Amino acid sequence: MTRHLLFAIAIIGTGVLLNAPVGMATPLQCEDRNVNCLGNCADRTGGAGDLGGRQNKCLLYCSRQVSRCLIRDAMIRH
Repeated sequence: MTRHLLFAIAIIGTGVLLNAPVGMATPLQCEDRNVNCLGNCADRTGGAGDLGGRQNKCLLYCSRQVSRCLIRDAMIRH
């Protein structure tokens, strides 16, 4: 029983260490992540939107991600 408890504690400790924050991203890394995100967006209408004129939600998601990254970087630096 004691062996199982120690093993469980070791596994949990390893998981905590591996999930630690990596650190701040530079603006170039934020832009690189944005390009990778945009590359995964499938724009079937070629930028024209759907019948209602609504744009692809993936593009908005990528835009919010890069904005969040840049804002976090600016807040950490100052």
